[in-house]
Amino acid sequence: MGPLGVCFFVLFLLLSASFSEGGTIGVNYGRVADNLPSPESVVQLLKTNNITHVKMYDANSEVLKALAGSGIKVTIMMPNQLLQTAAKSTVFAAWWVQYNVAAYYPSTNIQAIAVGNEVFADPNLTSYLVQAMINVQAALVKANLDKAIKVSSPIALSALQSSYPPSAGAFRQDLAQSVMMPMLQFLRKTGSYLMVNAYPFFAYEANSNDISLDYALFKPNAGVLDSGSGLTYYSLLDAQIDAVAYAMSALNYDDVQISISETGWPSEGDANEIGANVVNAAVYVGNLIERVVSGTCGTPKRPKCDMDVYLFALFNEDQKPGPTSERNYGMFYPNEQKVYDVDFVQGNSNSKSNNTNNGNSNGNNNSTGNVETWCIADPSAGKGKLQTALDFACGGGEADCTAIQPGAACYEPDTVEAHASYAFNSYYQKNGREQWTCDFGGAAYVVSQAPKIGKCTLPSN
Repeated sequence: MGPLGVCFFVLFLLLSASFSEGGTIGVNYGRVADNLPSPESVVQLLKTNNITHVKMYDANSEVLKALAGSGIKVTIMMPNQLLQTAAKSTVFAAWWVQYNVAAYYPSTNIQAIAVGNEVFADPNLTSYLVQAMINVQAALVKANLDKAIKVSSPIALSALQSSYPPSAGAFRQDLAQSVMMPMLQFLRKTGSYLMVNAYPFFAYEANSNDISLDYALFKPNAGVLDSGSGLTYYSLLDAQIDAVAYAMSALNYDDVQISISETGWPSEGDANEIGANVVNAAVYVGNLIERVVSGTCGTPKRPKCDMDVYLFALFNEDQKPGPTSERNYGMFYPNEQKVYDVDFVQGNSNSKSNNTNNGNSNGNNNSTGNVETWCIADPSAGKGKLQTALDFACGGGEADCTAIQPGAACYEPDTVEAHASYAFNSYYQKNGREQWTCDFGGAAYVVSQAPKIGKCTLPSN
């Protein structure tokens, strides 16, 4: 790129920096075990491995004290058994916030409260959920903490009446109007997000004859076409999350963000738990981390990578009931040794051999290296933003835009989105596929399947 192009690009970044967004990686710190290290040791383990976000399943005082001053962002949980009381009593909700939140904040960087976990599994609690959330929010307002701390509640995919194809996603009839509608209204009003627990492992284990393992592990695959939306999915997790997104759309809540509050893959399982092994666990977790840290964790319906992802779990927990897999989701053994080799900053150390679906950082210069990736326009950015970015790419950015001139090979379809994709990709490839060259102020994103626009397949170099 010439000096003029550099100047134009720096100016473009300055003008559009406020539009850039990205996701973060966190871990779930479960403690259903009798052999875990002390909370102080756990905090040191988190810091050593550059884990900056942690989610708890309670508000344990020893853990919250240990996290004080660490800078780690914390999500605490009001256990399910307290929901009925919190819903019926604003006094109790205020007490709970005072003694479990205000008493530790801001030394302990509490950023969110999960009110219950997969509450719909207990029909007796479902009717109390939204009111409990409202009362906890009111308590935060009273304590002047509502601007810093969000309130949500993790839902499981079992909250969906249908999830395949993703565009047919819909909440269960017993939940849609009575619970999900007021819950989403609460999340919109408070600027919070919907927490979703999603496990591709469960879907793969139950349907391994129909679901490709590569599709479940973010590895290269033929993709699955959603005939309802026309979108192609190359990741089972994306399909699961978009099923929730479509269910939200059906209730007119497209603007509420989604956070993946739990996802993971077991490193060991019973003989009938197909796919539960350490190799698959390492690939799933490593590739997922890479997607998030490199900014390519968006889904086909929601292309922007703006969701937080909490991996399950920090440790293997030896006292969890159920099949063997339930005790083997941990990324660390209780002795603090890694179950498999994964880097929480860069992702899977073996990612190049995995050739992940979302071409990500090689860990040195934020380049996608030898993995073929392409940069395309994000239609949700809007025509105005796409046109501004297109003008830059073909002008000061010095992208090769000859093929999209009138009468040229890739002029059709004559749309801003199609032309922007061609120009963005040219700029991206020309600059060595550096991650920062596929941003354009949030108007573009990276894909790992060769895009075809009209009769043109975008080049990869």
